[in-house]
Amino acid sequence: MNQTGQINEILNNIANLPLDEQSYIADIVSHRVHELQRNQLVDRVKEAELNYQTGQVAAGSVNDFFNTLNDD
Repeated sequence: MNQTGQINEILNNIANLPLDEQSYIADIVSHRVHELQRNQLVDRVKEAELNYQTGQVAAGSVNDFFNTLNDD
């Protein structure tokens, strides 16, 4: 069974549950998604801090940025 088929089967099984259990599952999934997004953001911030500490960032205006691109 492919992933879409598995997801549809899971959704159909959830649809057969009482509403309060469906709501509970929705809350769990929502919290997990938020946690994953938060962890991804933390990783991006750490990467940005590392880039800043190692001098791999530049400051300037948008025009400066485009001029740098055009110089390459």
